[in-house]
Amino acid sequence: MTLPTTHLAVTQLVPLAKELDENKVTPGILGFIVFALLGGAVWMLMKSMNKQFKKIDFEEVPVDAKRD
Repeated sequence: MTLPTTHLAVTQLVPLAKELDENKVTPGILGFIVFALLGGAVWMLMKSMNKQFKKIDFEEVPVDAKRD
């Protein structure tokens, strides 16, 4: 964006921001960044867990039918 376009956008958004309730708390950009980082970390952990589970190789021993 060029400077005049940025200035025009800001001047149009400022009145909209003043219409918001000043006592209302919103997460803002920091909340979004934290949420996105948490989502990315969970995705990476799930990917790693899936890779580790694929490495597991075992033969299941059948349960004896006579065993009560």
